[in-house]
Amino acid sequence: MGLRIVPVSLRDAGEYVAVWHRHHPRPPRGHKFSLGVCNAQGYLVGVAIVGRPVARGLDDARTLEVTRLATDGTANACSKLYGAAWRATRALGYDRLVTYTQHGESGASLRAAGWRPAAALPPRESWNRPGAAGSGATARMRWEAP
Repeated sequence: MGLRIVPVSLRDAGEYVAVWHRHHPRPPRGHKFSLGVCNAQGYLVGVAIVGRPVARGLDDARTLEVTRLATDGTANACSKLYGAAWRATRALGYDRLVTYTQHGESGASLRAAGWRPAAALPPRESWNRPGAAGSGATARMRWEAP
């Protein structure tokens, strides 16, 4: 397979996310680090952006969140990024790493990286658009790294 983790700047990771994950053109605030994964030919095939948790209740100075993860569909790229993000998080002294999937997403890459479901969350109103519940709001699953 030959997938290799590489450092990536927030700017480059954000540009990659904008191409492959159109619903989130900009990364959220609170960036801590970004990672990429390259294939055997050296081409970037995915990125992960890790930062402070978006949920205020989880922002305890010991927890980080994978706020964006995008790949071009290369097999095992997501799992490789989730595993590397957890190792980097621990190396930086943090105790916990979380991320979310939307209802209907299997979480197969997270399971493959050893993550476990932590909480099923109902749809919520968006704080960006008044009355947004029902207009795209979806249930989510919060996952935690092993």
